[in-house]
Amino acid sequence: MPIEAIREFIAADMQAIDRVIRSRLNSSVALVGQVAEYIIGGGGKRLRPALVVLAAGAHGYRGEMHHRLAAVVEFIHTATLLHDDVVDESGLRRGRATANALFGNAASVLVGDFVYSRAFQMMVEAGNMRILEVLAEATNVIAEGEVLQLMNCRNPDIDEAGYLQVIRCKTAKLFEAATRIGALLGGADRAAEEAMARYGAHLGTAFQLIDDVLDYSGENAVIGKNVGDDLAEGKPTLPLIHAMRHGTPDQAAVVRRAIEAGGRDELPAVLAAIRDTGALDYARDCARAEAHRAAEALAGLAPSRQREYLVQLTDFAVTRSY
Repeated sequence: MPIEAIREFIAADMQAIDRVIRSRLNSSVALVGQVAEYIIGGGGKRLRPALVVLAAGAHGYRGEMHHRLAAVVEFIHTATLLHDDVVDESGLRRGRATANALFGNAASVLVGDFVYSRAFQMMVEAGNMRILEVLAEATNVIAEGEVLQLMNCRNPDIDEAGYLQVIRCKTAKLFEAATRIGALLGGADRAAEEAMARYGAHLGTAFQLIDDVLDYSGENAVIGKNVGDDLAEGKPTLPLIHAMRHGTPDQAAVVRRAIEAGGRDELPAVLAAIRDTGALDYARDCARAEAHRAAEALAGLAPSRQREYLVQLTDFAVTRSY
């Protein structure tokens, strides 16, 4: 699998990043370390830190600051997960109980705040105002995306453009920041920086669209959460939007009711509407288009192993099963 070759290529970097993560999660408050270690130690693809490493290497960076900034990116992602699971009342992530299910909502929110603030301490320590600006803006946009998603929850009237706006704020923005700061570390000029930012934004959008597909097509043990979780939370994701737009009046009404009510009572009928309208194939096609745009953004990047793996990630984004 290409993803395994990528992991092997950057294994030493990822080990260094893990050492930074664990050293900087240290706190004299025991519960902080306990909750933070639980979620950090829960696995995951560590894709965002890997993007920092690959983007920096593709632009010729040979220092160690990318390890610290990759850890910052992972901290921002971790804090959003802690907060997301509280907002969504999630009980399962990556095949394990969520932190809020184990430690309670209050602990998850407060430790999420700690992880965010530790990330900002580390940003400042990097001593690069442009990188600080990029990461601070990304954190703010992600927060806006979270609020947008909350506003759209149980709202069956959101259209495709509105949903894509949520994805680009909530998910793609941190991918964009990861690849942009990698380019900045490597001394990229403005055009190269913007190209890497486009790559990250399109790649992140493709990843989220496939997450939407897997929510209705994956297996619980593989995707690490319950199939239909998005429906249970009343999230109108792209497969549901497509099914409402192209299904029969009865199918559209079923999907609309399911979004408005939340829960899984209507899941079999919703799955039938998704299947009959080709909604998953449509969402996959949208993800492939985003992945293609991501690959196109790398056209001006000099050949290297890092560039090769960045291209391969665009394929992994749309062919993965987890």
